[in-house]
Amino acid sequence: MMIQTQFLPSLSQADIEQAAFLIQSAYIPGQNVEESRRMQQQLFEIQKRPEAWGLILPLLDHSDPNVQFFGAHTAQVKIVRDWDSFPQDHALQLALVLIGACSNIISTGKSKVTLRKLYVAITTLALKLVPGRPSRWPDWILSVITSLSGSGARPEHILEFLEIAAEEVSSSDLLSANKAQIQQTLTDSIPMVSEAIRTALLDQNSSENDRNAAFKCLEAWIAYFTANELTSLIPILIQLLSNEQTFIGASDVLQEILVSSPFADGSGVKTITEPLFIYLENGGAAIVQQMINSGDINEIAHSLCKLLVALSEHSIDHIASHLSTPRVQSFIRLLFTYTALPGYYGIDEEESEMTLSFWYLLQEALWNVDYGDDDAAESALTDWAESVQGKQDSRQASEEPKSNPGVATPIYAELVQVLKRKVSWPGRAELATWTKDQADKFQVYRRDVGDTLINAYYILRADMLKIYLEDLETSYNHHNGEEKWENIEAILHCVMSVQEAVELQKNVYLERIFSPEILGRLPHSGHDRVRRTALGLIGAYSTWFTVPVDNKFLLGALGFVAEALDEPALCLPAANALRELCDANRTKLAEHVAEFGQLHARLASIPDSEKAKIVQSIASVIQALPPEQEIEPVDAIVSPVVAKLAEALSSASQLPEDACTLAIQQLQTLTGCAKGLTRSSDILFAYDDDDQILAETEKLRRARDDPRIVRLREAIMQEMQSIVVLWSADATTADALNGLIVAITALPADMTLLSLPPAPLLQIVVGALQRHPNAVWLSLASMLIHQLDPPPLTSLLSVPSEEAKATVLGSLPLILDACLRFLQPDGAMESNPDIVQAFFGCMEMVAQHFAGLFFQLPPGAIEALLQCSVRALGLQERYSLVSACKFLVFLVNRTVTVDSLEEQGRVMVRVHFRPVIRSVLCGVAGGAPTSTTQNLVDLLMALVTRCPEECKQWIPQILFSDTEFIPTKAGQADKEKFAKAVLASRSTKRTREAAQQFALVAKGLEGSSFGYASVTM
Repeated sequence: MMIQTQFLPSLSQADIEQAAFLIQSAYIPGQNVEESRRMQQQLFEIQKRPEAWGLILPLLDHSDPNVQFFGAHTAQVKIVRDWDSFPQDHALQLALVLIGACSNIISTGKSKVTLRKLYVAITTLALKLVPGRPSRWPDWILSVITSLSGSGARPEHILEFLEIAAEEVSSSDLLSANKAQIQQTLTDSIPMVSEAIRTALLDQNSSENDRNAAFKCLEAWIAYFTANELTSLIPILIQLLSNEQTFIGASDVLQEILVSSPFADGSGVKTITEPLFIYLENGGAAIVQQMINSGDINEIAHSLCKLLVALSEHSIDHIASHLSTPRVQSFIRLLFTYTALPGYYGIDEEESEMTLSFWYLLQEALWNVDYGDDDAAESALTDWAESVQGKQDSRQASEEPKSNPGVATPIYAELVQVLKRKVSWPGRAELATWTKDQADKFQVYRRDVGDTLINAYYILRADMLKIYLEDLETSYNHHNGEEKWENIEAILHCVMSVQEAVELQKNVYLERIFSPEILGRLPHSGHDRVRRTALGLIGAYSTWFTVPVDNKFLLGALGFVAEALDEPALCLPAANALRELCDANRTKLAEHVAEFGQLHARLASIPDSEKAKIVQSIASVIQALPPEQEIEPVDAIVSPVVAKLAEALSSASQLPEDACTLAIQQLQTLTGCAKGLTRSSDILFAYDDDDQILAETEKLRRARDDPRIVRLREAIMQEMQSIVVLWSADATTADALNGLIVAITALPADMTLLSLPPAPLLQIVVGALQRHPNAVWLSLASMLIHQLDPPPLTSLLSVPSEEAKATVLGSLPLILDACLRFLQPDGAMESNPDIVQAFFGCMEMVAQHFAGLFFQLPPGAIEALLQCSVRALGLQERYSLVSACKFLVFLVNRTVTVDSLEEQGRVMVRVHFRPVIRSVLCGVAGGAPTSTTQNLVDLLMALVTRCPEECKQWIPQILFSDTEFIPTKAGQADKEKFAKAVLASRSTKRTREAAQQFALVAKGLEGSSFGYASVTM
C-alpha cells in the first residue's frame, strides 16, 4: 500500500542538506564545547518551526546514522511539543508514515538505535490518539505489529516495539482516566504479547537476539500481566535458568516478577517460590560451587545473587515459617555463601552487601512466627550451623537461655562471626594499595553491616556479646602486643554497632569488655585505628555506665579516653567520647570532680579545635554539684578564658587576624562551658512539686549572685559587645557568637550560673545588625525576643512584662531600619534569600509575642514593613515567600482577633492589605512557585475569615482587572467560580481545593497529571 506523505511540509534539498550538515557538525568528536552548544541551539530552533515536520523522512533516509537518529528524534519532539498545530485529520496518516519508516529501517538494516527512537515516537503518537471517546487509534498495538510482520520484521524487532510501548505508556504523563484508557489497550493485547514471548523463548529457530528481546519485553509488561497469565510463563523461565546463554535474561525477568508483579505481595508460593527452591537446590548450588572453586564471581554468579535476594524479599514469611525444611536450609546456605564471600567488599567482591537486607527481613519475620516446641527445627538448624564452616561444636552451647525465636540462633551465631571477618580491615601493606574511594566504600559497608548486626542482636541477645567476648579473649591470648590488631578492632566495631539494641542494665559481658583485662590491654600509643574504634565504643556505651555497676569500669574508660586527648590523630574521637561520658554520668563523676582539675590543667597540650569539648565535659560534671559548690570550679575554668578573650581584644589593633582567631577559639570554649552547665533534664521534671522547684531556683539565684559569678557574666557581656564592634561583619566570628548566645541564654527552667539575660544581649545583636545585617543576627534576635516572653515556671499563662515590651519596642525600629534599608535596592531580596527568610521569621516572632508593638512604631514604619512583605510575596524563591506569608498570617490573627488590638488591626488591613490580596491572587494564578500555593492559600484564608468585608470588595476587583491581575489562561467564568468559592467558604480545605483548581486553569495545566500533582504536592 502506498503511504501518503503529501500532508507533510515539503523542503528544498538545500534546506535538508543544511540541517544534515548541522547535525553532523554538532556531534563531531573533540568539537569545541561552545561551538557544539551553538549548533545544538540552532537545531533546537529548527525543530521548533512548523516546517520541521517535513524533515523527518528526509533525515531518516540519510546515510549518516546520527542524522537518521535526529530524524526519529524530531518526530517524537514535534508530537510532544507541537501536536496542537498539526492537522488532526492527517493524524492516522502520520502513524502510517512512522510505521512505514520503521519497516524501511528494518529492511535496510539501518541503526537499531534509530529504530527504537521511532518506536518511542509511535508510542508518543498513540498517547495523543488513543485517549478519548471515541478513540482515534484503538488497535494501535495490533496495527503496528501487523504492519511490521508484513514487512518481514524478525521477532526481536516486534518484541522491542512491545517493550518500548509498555515502558512509554507506564511513564506517560496523562490524567488517570486517559492513562487508564491507553493502559487498557495494553491489557487487551496481552494474549498476543504472551504468545510472541512464549514463541521466541521456546522456538528452536529463535536467535539469541530474539530471546533477549523476549526477556526485556516480558520484563516491561510484567505490571500488566495477571497472576494467571504469568503462571504459565514462570516454568519456562525457570527452565531457561539451566542454560548459560539464557540464565541472566531469565533471572532478570524472575526478579522483576518477584518484586513488581501481582506475586510481589509474597503470594505464589506453589507457583514461583517452591519451584525456584527446587531449581536452586541443585542448579543454584552448582553455580555457587563453581564460583567457590574458581574464585571468580562471573556475570551468572552475580545474577544468581540478585535472584536470591529478590526471592528472599518476596518469600521471607515462607522462609521464616519453614526454617527447618531442607530446601529452605539449602536456600539460606546459598545466601550465606554470598554474605561470607572471601576477600574485601568493594575490592574483591560486590555481592556480600546485596545480601545484608535478607538478615534484617528474616529477623523481622521470625518475630511473627510461632514455632512452639519445634525440637526438630532446632536440631536441623544446629546441624546446618555446624556444616556451614565445618565445625563440630556449635557456639550456641550456651548456658544462657536462647533468645526467642530459638530456632534461628545457630544461623545468626554463624552470621555474626562471618560479618566480623568481613568488616576487618586488611593489614597496613595491603591497605596501602587501596584507593581513597575503595576505603570510603568499605567504610560505608562497615556501617551497613553494623545495621545488620543490630538485627542479629535481637535474635541472639546476650549470646552475641558472649561470642564476641570469647573471640576477644582468644585474640588476646594469641596476640604479641605489637601487630595484627585488625581482628580485635573488628570485634570492637561490631560491639559498638549494636549499642542501641543492648538493654540498659547490668551486663557481665560488657563489664568484661570494659575491664582492665580487655580495654586495659589495648595499646596506649600508636595503632590509631583500634584505639579510635575503642574510643567510639566508649562514647556509644556512655549511658551504660549509669547502671548499677562498679565505678572502676567508668573510671577505666575515662582514663583510656584521657590518654588519647594529647594525640592529634585521636583527639577528636577522644573529645567526643569524653563529652558523652561526662554528660551521661554527671552524678557519678561529680564525686571525682577534683580529678578533672588535672584534666583542665592539660588543656594547653590539647588542640584548639577540641578544647571546647573538653571544657564542656568538665562543665557537665560540675553541673551535677549543688549550685553553691559549682561556683569555685566554674570560676576556675571560665576566668582564664575570659582573660584570653580580653587579651585578644586588646591586641586587635596590632594583630587583627591573630586576635580574631584567638577570640573565636575563646568564644567556642565559653560555648562548650555553657552547654555543659545546662541541665541534662528539665527542672520541671526533676522535682515533684512547685515548692521543690522554687527552693532549687532560690539556691541557683543565690549562687548566681556570688560576686565571682557576677563578675564573670559582666565580663562576658562586655567582651561580646566589643567583639560585635570589631568583627560583626566576619562570618566565622558571627557563627561563634551565635553559638555562644544560643548556649548561654536560657528560659527560666534551664538557667545556669553563666546564663545571661536576653534584654542586653538583644541590644548587642541589634547593634551587630545595624553594622552588618545577616541571617545569623536576625535568627538570634528572634530567639531573644521569644525569651523575653518566657513560659512561667509554675503556671500556664504567659504575659510579657512591661520591661520586656520596652526592650522589644526599643529594638524593633532599629531592626526594621537596618533590614529595610538593606533589602530596599533592586535585586537585594533576590540576592539574599537567607536574610529575607530570617527577617520575616523575626517579624513573625514579634507578631506572636508582641503584636501590639507594631502599632507603637514611628510613623511610616509599619507601612514600609508591609510594602516589603508585598515585594517578598512576588519573589520566586520559595523560603523567602513562605516566611513572608507566615508573618502576615500571624500579624492578622494576633491583631484583628484580639479585643484590645482589633480596631487598630482592621485599620491596618483596610489601609495596607489590598496589595497583599493582589499578590496572593497573582501568586496562586502562577506568579509564585507552585510549592508555595499552600502558604498563599493559608494567608488568603486568614484574610477572608478575619476581614470578609474587605475581601468581598477587593478579590473580584483584582481578579477582573486588566491592570492589576496577571495574564492567565483563566476566563471570566473561571474567575467568577474561584471568587465565589473563596468568599463563600469557611473551610480551609474547600478554599484550598478551589485555589488548586484555579491554579490549574490559570496555568493551562488542566487535564495534565503533572499539573494536578504539582499543585497538590
